[in-house]
Amino acid sequence: MDIADLAQRIVGGERRALARAITLIESTRPDHREQTRALLEALRGTGRQALRIGLSGTPGVGKSTFIESFGMMLTGQGLRVAVLAVDPSSARSGGSILGDKTRMERLSRERNAFIRPSPSQSALGGVARRTREAVALCEAADFDVVLIETVGVGQSETMVAEMADLFILLLAPAGGDELQGVKRGIMEMADIILVNKADGDLKPAAERTRAEYAGALRLLRRRPQDPKAFPKAMCVSALAEDGLQTAWEEMRILDAWRRENGHFDIRRAEQARFWFGEEVRRGLLARLDEDPQMRARMRALGEEVARGGMTVAVASQAMLAELGAGG
Repeated sequence: MDIADLAQRIVGGERRALARAITLIESTRPDHREQTRALLEALRGTGRQALRIGLSGTPGVGKSTFIESFGMMLTGQGLRVAVLAVDPSSARSGGSILGDKTRMERLSRERNAFIRPSPSQSALGGVARRTREAVALCEAADFDVVLIETVGVGQSETMVAEMADLFILLLAPAGGDELQGVKRGIMEMADIILVNKADGDLKPAAERTRAEYAGALRLLRRRPQDPKAFPKAMCVSALAEDGLQTAWEEMRILDAWRRENGHFDIRRAEQARFWFGEEVRRGLLARLDEDPQMRARMRALGEEVARGGMTVAVASQAMLAELGAGG
C-alpha cells in the first residue's frame, strides 16, 4: 500500500480513501499497524481540527435517529459531518451487526456526510479500540464535525469523553429509575443532557425529566472548563426535528467559550497524554500475548490458581516479577 498516496487522497477529501484507511487502522496485523503509524505520522501536519462530539445514552433512547436528524441539519448548513458509530460485538462469536447505515438511510446518501460503523470487539468504554485514530483520519479529511456514537451500554461509556470536545448524554422521558441508573459518573462528564422523544404524548414527561436532570446537575461540583449555566439539560425531538438547532447553538457557545479561555487546547493535550498511556499499556499486553514463553508461563500460573495451589495476588506478583515489572 502506498501510504503517501493514501494520505494525499485523504487530505483531498476522497471518501473511498478514508474508508480504506479506517479499515487499515482497525486491522491487528503487525504490518498493518506499522502502515497505520506511517499514515498517522504523514497526516499529523495537516493542522485540521473538527469539532468532536461524543454521544452516549441508554439503548432505545434514539441515538441513531438523533444523529441522522442532527447530521441532516448540519449538512443543510454546509457543514461536512462524519459519523463514527460503534456496534457491540458478540462475546461468543465476536461478530457485529453494523447496521447504522441502514438506520441512517437519509444521512448516508448525503454528499457531505460519511458514516462508518465499527465493531467494539473486546474494547471497553463504549468505543472501538481504534476510534480515536479514526477521528484523526476524519479531521485530516477536512470534516467540520465528527460525531462519535457509543454502543449504548450505559454507565461504562466514559471512554468517549477522552476523545471528544463535547460529551452529549441522550436520555428518554419517563425512564422511571433512569436517574439512578445513569449514576453520577457519566453525568459528571456530560456537557449537555438532551432528553429525546419530546413530542406528542411524551412531551410533558420529557419536560419533567429535563427539570429533574437540571436540578441534579446543579448539585454537581462546578467544573473549571464550564461557563455559567453549563452543563445543562434540554429537550429535543429527533423525530419531529424540534430543538436540534437550539441544541447546536448551545454546543457552539460552549465550544467557543472553551477555545477563547484556553480549555480546548488544554483538554486536547490531556487527551493526547491519556491515549499515549493507553497505547503503551496495550503494547505491553500484546507483547505478553505474543511471546510463547510468556504465554506458557501465564497458562501454568493460571492452572495453578484454578487448582487452588496459589492465590491470584501471589500468582500475579510472580508473573510481574518475571516480566521485570516488580510486585
